[in-house]
Amino acid sequence: MNDSGMVEMTDPVETSVGGVSGHLLRRVVHLSMVLIPWAYYWHGESFADNFSTSKEKLLSIIMIALIIAEIIRLKIGFTLFGQRDYEAKQVSALAWGGIAIGLTLFIAPSKELGVPLIVSLALIDPLLGELRRSGMEVMKVNWICMAVTLAIWIGCWKLLGTPLWLGFIITPIVVAAEYPRLRWIDDNATMLLIPLALIIVLSPWL
Repeated sequence: MNDSGMVEMTDPVETSVGGVSGHLLRRVVHLSMVLIPWAYYWHGESFADNFSTSKEKLLSIIMIALIIAEIIRLKIGFTLFGQRDYEAKQVSALAWGGIAIGLTLFIAPSKELGVPLIVSLALIDPLLGELRRSGMEVMKVNWICMAVTLAIWIGCWKLLGTPLWLGFIITPIVVAAEYPRLRWIDDNATMLLIPLALIIVLSPWL
């Protein structure tokens, strides 16, 4: 990290606990995030009924448990298989992603908005990373990722009734929100919370 608080770009495989296997596990976990909105919006109530609570309270419990577990992990200073070695001393991408997804589910309780936001994070972040690792030109990487992001929002417009015009506004924001390399917040958070903040501002027109 430099004096501005920015994190230097590093090879994610070299810094992953477990090397290539750890990196692949990290990608698989990231992609599996697409299942979270499906589980919450379509099956959350029935699952929460098993614990005699609401899906909102169950989500709250999960988030609190995640935060406590992350505090303990940082206190001990260890990293899990697939995490980056520098995450021993800072809040992990997994924790940031879990917190950001939880906040998104609370603040954007409708699947029309929550699904495209979370699916965009789950797919675009690893896509950006792997395209950059391939040595592809930055602008080409950006255009490919914006095309995939827009496709996600168009798909949600067709299937869920997500406002189509919103996808054209959110698409470049999602891709741009991945680029800041800050130690104090991970792109798993910025890629969700920045677009979510914009949606809140635009909510009177939704």
